[in-house]
Amino acid sequence: MQRHTLSVLVQDVPGVLTRVAGLFARRAFNIESLTVGPSEVEGLSRMTVVVEAEANALEQVTKQLNKLVNVIKIVELNPEQSSQRDHILVKVRSDASTRASVVQAVELFRANVVDVSTDAVTVEATGSAQKLEALLEVLEPFGIRELVRSGTIAVARGGKSMTDRALTK
Repeated sequence: MQRHTLSVLVQDVPGVLTRVAGLFARRAFNIESLTVGPSEVEGLSRMTVVVEAEANALEQVTKQLNKLVNVIKIVELNPEQSSQRDHILVKVRSDASTRASVVQAVELFRANVVDVSTDAVTVEATGSAQKLEALLEVLEPFGIRELVRSGTIAVARGGKSMTDRALTK
């Protein structure tokens, strides 16, 4: 199986997320990551869906997604031809004796300290999934108290927009 990142342009209406996610569930796909937010066009939202699947099975799901009324366009984003990022907030155990080491590790990964207390440091980082995994490995020995991670967000490289042709249909 292969990892696929789909960018799905949809109408911003109630129930569209349920219909899209339900289609993947009915085909027994496990959605690895799902993010949704407004697009550059009012009334349209962009979903980024990351799944592990065989290419032919994914093609069938894509065809079924295209049949949904609220789906405007679907594009598979190749990692080499797109910018893909994850976002993470992680609370790390830290006291006066370890704080400098935690902050040094955070700076090494170009992450940011967003909160400090007497017994913990909260870190924010953005980057590739691999970069964030590496950061977590470095922070693990200090003790991860809490972790919140977004799904992948992605956009194709270059000047063309997904909405350029989608709105001229």
